[in-house]
Amino acid sequence: MSDSKNKAPMPASSAGLLTFFNEETHGVKIRPEVVLIGSISLIAVSIAINALFR
Repeated sequence: MSDSKNKAPMPASSAGLLTFFNEETHGVKIRPEVVLIGSISLIAVSIAINALFR
């Protein structure tokens, strides 16, 4: 009975996203908040530089 539970197919509606995020990958691990704050700050700095040196 436990074999049938372990071999159950993944839901088709997720299009493989569950298996993608469950895989362990090597490399740098950065939290999404850090990436979001970094990109917003880079945009703000570039707008400020453009406004100051126009």
